[in-house]
This record gives sequence, structure tokens and C-alpha cells, in this order.
Amino acid sequence: MKNGASPPNGCARVGKTCHTERVKRVVSVSLGSSTRDAVLELPILGEQVMLERRGVDGDMSKAAALIGDLDGKVDAIGLGGIDLYAYIGTRRYVLRDAAKLASHAKRTPVVCGAGLKTYVEGRMIAKLEPRFHWADKRVLITSAVDRYGMAQAFAKAGADVAIGDMIFALGLPLGIRNLRIFQGLAGVLLPIMFRLPFAWLYPTGDKQDNVPIPSERFARFYHEADVIAGDWHYIRRYMPPRLANKIIVTNTTTAENLDDLKKRGVAAVITTTPRVNGRSLPTNLLEAALASVRGFPLAESDYAALAEQLEPDVQLT
Repeated sequence: MKNGASPPNGCARVGKTCHTERVKRVVSVSLGSSTRDAVLELPILGEQVMLERRGVDGDMSKAAALIGDLDGKVDAIGLGGIDLYAYIGTRRYVLRDAAKLASHAKRTPVVCGAGLKTYVEGRMIAKLEPRFHWADKRVLITSAVDRYGMAQAFAKAGADVAIGDMIFALGLPLGIRNLRIFQGLAGVLLPIMFRLPFAWLYPTGDKQDNVPIPSERFARFYHEADVIAGDWHYIRRYMPPRLANKIIVTNTTTAENLDDLKKRGVAAVITTTPRVNGRSLPTNLLEAALASVRGFPLAESDYAALAEQLEPDVQLT
């Protein structure tokens, strides 16, 4: 489908059945646990897409081999559990280990969900404003490197935003409350940090399932916030036993994750991607599906078309 073209027969909503000549196929190659693997078929902007998630349990060599094997056989590949890029303000930072993985695909486009996070998630936050009144809330963003578009959207809505990258990525109990200060720090630190082995920066494989006992110095940041937003594995890795009346805004949660959050007293769980068969879609997999339908490279208008059709999923616990 050409950029800006209307989908056929008006069937342009995720979850609505429609018919095309060929089902597109996309695969997410994830550094995360293989226990979260899934296969499903979904209509995206009027075309049927087969979506598959394959975890490699943190094995970079296995991920590289799988990407090479899928190259030319699928319509798009998603990188899960690792970002190719981080968009901070007007600058783009490239993660070295992710670029190495993506280089194993010579013919099939590889996406990581960074564009979707930048152009779609902020629109989802805006859609939820009338219901949740963000201006009245204190929001903890666990990692704005990963979710800068979301951080901007909350700030634009008038929320009191605390950025947790220094806390959760570097282990320093320091929340940043100014986006310009964060941009300046990112400009200094990311060119260095993004050359480090990725496993030093983010939990992969069984580290996603083996969650440590959270430090009290991290727990206080959760308790001070009304809304805890960002990557699910960062949120989960450090969250305290009780989160009474908190709102969680995240991605890629399962039914088991929702049960766990309910036991901790969470009031609502919001995911910025649709929930299908009990779990929310990973951003990289949804972006790969969008690339298979709209073509690659993706333009902002492509993301806007998807955002127009998506509705964030809200689970009241």
C-alpha cells in the first residue's frame, strides 16, 4: 500500500477481519525469554499479517543466526529486547550491538519499534488524557532513552515527570525532572554507553524472569509516583511488593503479569499497543507489521495512520 493511500473496504482497524491476496509474515527476534513466544494473525491497516515472536534467551549469536536465516523469507523482521536507535530530541543514537544484529539481514527490513515509540506512543498518551488527567499526576518514566516520546507527551500534558534513567540503567538514585537536562546528559553519555555490551545496560534472557529483590532506594521512586511508565522489564525488575492505587503504562504484558500487578494493588494497567489473546503486542513486532504493509522505510505519515486506528488497552485491576 502506498503512503497516504486509503485501506480497502474500510477495514482499517486492528482486530477487524479483512481479506487480502496474501498474508504478510513478520518475525520478532527477541533477546528476551523464549517462554514469552507467540504466533498470531492480525489485520493491520486493512491487510492480514502473521506475527511471530521468537526469543533467544539472551544469546546474541543465536539471534544473529536466526536473522540471517529469516532474511529474504519474511516481509519484515523486528528486533525485540534491544533498540537499534534512540531518538532524543532532534538526535538519533545508534546502539552498536543492535546494528551488528541488523546487519545479518541483507534483503529484509529490520525495525526495532523506536519509530513507533516516538510517533505513536505519545499520541496514545494524548488519547488517554480526558480519562486520566495527567496534569494532576506525578509520573515516573523508568527509561526516557527508550521512551522519550512518551516522556514528552506526559510533560506536554502537564504531568510532573521524573526520568529514571540514572536510577534504573546506572544504579544512581537520582531522578531527572527536566527534559532539557536529560537531553544534555544523553548527548554526553549515550555515544559512550551505546558502544558497551548490551547485556550491561538491559536485562536479557533469563534475567527477565529472575527478578532480584528490589532495593529500597529504588522503591521510594515508585512510591512517590502516581503513574509508573516505560519498558515493562525495567518496571518489573525493580518494583516493590506493594503498588497500591498506581497506574502502570507499559508494553508487552501477559495475563500472568496482570495478575501479579493486581496482587500488588495496582489500580490500572495501560498498554500502548493492542492486547491480543491475553498479551499486549511488542512495539517492534507491531512496527515490523506496519513495515510489511506500508513499505520500508516508514514515514511519519505511516505511523500517524497506525496511531489513528489504534486504541490503548486499559485494564482496571
